[in-house]
Amino acid sequence: MSNRRDSSYSSIPVNSSSYLELQPPNDSSDSFQRLSFDEGGGFLRSKVDDDEDDEGENFEIDIDNYPLVVGPIPNHGSGVPGAVFNLTTTIIGAGLMALPATMKVLGVVFGIVLIILMGILSEISVELLVRFSVLCKASSYGEVVQHAMGRPARILSEICIILNNAGVLIVYLIIMGDVMSGSVHHLGVFDQLMGNGVWDQRKLVILVVMVIFLAPLCSLDKIDSLSLTSAASVALAVMFVVVAFVVASIKLVEGKIDTPRMVPDLSSKKAILDLLVVIPIMTNAYVCHFNVQPIYNELEGRSPQKMNRVGRFTTILCILVYAATALSGYLLFGDDTESDVLTNFDKDLGIRFSSALNYIVRVGYILHLILVFPVIHFSLRQTVDTLVFEGSPPLTESKKRSLGLTLVLLILIYIGCTMIPNIWTAFKFTGATTAVSLGFIFPPLVAIRLSHKGDLSHVEMILSWLMLVLAVTVSIVGVVSNIYSLESKS
Repeated sequence: MSNRRDSSYSSIPVNSSSYLELQPPNDSSDSFQRLSFDEGGGFLRSKVDDDEDDEGENFEIDIDNYPLVVGPIPNHGSGVPGAVFNLTTTIIGAGLMALPATMKVLGVVFGIVLIILMGILSEISVELLVRFSVLCKASSYGEVVQHAMGRPARILSEICIILNNAGVLIVYLIIMGDVMSGSVHHLGVFDQLMGNGVWDQRKLVILVVMVIFLAPLCSLDKIDSLSLTSAASVALAVMFVVVAFVVASIKLVEGKIDTPRMVPDLSSKKAILDLLVVIPIMTNAYVCHFNVQPIYNELEGRSPQKMNRVGRFTTILCILVYAATALSGYLLFGDDTESDVLTNFDKDLGIRFSSALNYIVRVGYILHLILVFPVIHFSLRQTVDTLVFEGSPPLTESKKRSLGLTLVLLILIYIGCTMIPNIWTAFKFTGATTAVSLGFIFPPLVAIRLSHKGDLSHVEMILSWLMLVLAVTVSIVGVVSNIYSLESKS
């Protein structure tokens, strides 16, 4: 027998820091046992990454059933920038287009204060959610709610996610149809470019967009796969903000902008009712909590501190984008600001290259919504799968179930967009119910119920109670105001 060492295997260096990682086959979870060589005794010692510390105890394990991974495990998860883009994309969607109309009602000062305040409260609730999700080892929004309040609360939270996300996706399709094919009061991009034609059929245009663009993106089974499209969507949103802000600044310098309202109008019952209705819409603007766990699960080298950094970067970026959009949109169009400010960009802006800028703004934002759509759809599909197919293997292991769910959800969302008249109607109700529940009711409730686990400080406990009381108040007032508003119009 030859003494030459032709084997492709190399010896494992034995020192105090060497280890083997034994991973169960077909297990996508992050639980594992790390085995290290003990120089003194020469046996394998368990380092279980768990709350119980079993260090120093021998154990028996069937090594033949585990693939050996030597050295550091390659982590192909998302980095902080990718996670920031995905979370920012979850937040900055159609709600951005409704903010100028809310500022028209709230006034400039109160509008900007509320944008900053809602951003800070949202970030606090995200950090609470991350902390208790990690402590409970929950991999989804519903799981951490169940740990705190039981199974009925989990089902309720998952129904809220489904209704909220489906409502948001319906709003996206409404905006795409209004901007491309036009509406009763506004010309569409296709009409302005090519005149009347088959593209005037709003339902047909939306269907084509869904089949060609949205369906392929929605069929992806990992949220990290959408990092690049999320980055592009954020860039397109920023482009919209920059164009709107530059145009508003030019007109302001030229003296072509009327003096905006600084504070809310409280002179009539209708004005007060409008004020009560738009506050829930503002709460809708920062809701991203349903995507926090999926993004955290795929974060490279994940830790609560790293996810909190992602959340803070995202919040600062969103506050800047929201404040700039709300202010510039309201300054540009004043009392004529529509509930979907994109539709205002079908007329002359009063500056050079106005027509070209109008096309850039509208087409760019439609592309933004197309890229945001699959990120919101991802958590919608995951939640429906958890609720309907509880106990089944993960969607990543069942391509047929994943594609089937995607198809059914896209069909239902398409039907919904043909039945709801405008984005204001959708935002009023989701903002006062599902959005405020997901962002500002469930997270503080989780923190209060599990405070003994998370070592909640006195200040954090007060903030949790304050957030909960404010959210419940906003929800009740918003629902009552919406119903009263509909009855008044009827």
